[in-house]
Amino acid sequence: MDDDAAVQLTVRLLLERAGHSVVTADDGRKGLAACQTEDFDLLFLDIFMPGMDGFETMRLVRQHRPQVPIIVISGRPISSEGDSAPDFLTMATKLGAISSLQKPFRPSDLLAAVAGCLEAAGRGSPRPTDGVASSR
Repeated sequence: MDDDAAVQLTVRLLLERAGHSVVTADDGRKGLAACQTEDFDLLFLDIFMPGMDGFETMRLVRQHRPQVPIIVISGRPISSEGDSAPDFLTMATKLGAISSLQKPFRPSDLLAAVAGCLEAAGRGSPRPTDGVASSR
């Protein structure tokens, strides 16, 4: 889920070219609704979206579909030790995300994260997968 149409399109094209089936949502509520009615192998989730943010969306997805691996994405920079700003990507992985990517990310990083998550979830990467992608 991501509210940035350009990021959604990029993620969708990269994953479809790799043989995956992709469903997109531009906010947390729409993505959550899709997760409640469809079965997905993987979820991409932007941390900062209008309406329902990624943390709340992840919490609710975990209640309904705890087995679905989640990759969080964010355009906010990762904090350094001396920086007082929170490191949201690290927070998200501590709260249950399997992996994280900071935007902008390289296509190879996206595909490696997907393969790693699917392999860790025992779903393997050769078969087509359904995913929800959204971004800011």
